[in-house]
Amino acid sequence: MDSNTRERIQSLIQNNQIMVFMKGTKLMPQCGFSNNVVQILNSLGMSFETFDVLSDMEIRQGIKDYSNWPTIPQVYVKGEFLGGSDILIEMYNSGELREKLEIALAS
Repeated sequence: MDSNTRERIQSLIQNNQIMVFMKGTKLMPQCGFSNNVVQILNSLGMSFETFDVLSDMEIRQGIKDYSNWPTIPQVYVKGEFLGGSDILIEMYNSGELREKLEIALAS
């Protein structure tokens, strides 16, 4: 990944408390996995930003390299990579996600 792409990704992650790299937008997800993440965050009443990786192929591949995670969506909370759809579903169902987000956003 080139340095410009890395800087763009870092800026998005650092400038947003909850950042989701996904296919589509939070108003119009373009895949079921991205929609799962949006629905989970909305149900928790969390404010979050999204980046549509379908609109930028450099970011689409770059975010996978940045996180060393092969799939999209990817969720970052206060700069920390949390995971993708399956991990968020698991954390949501156990109650861990709400707790983790509340603690992270309170600090």
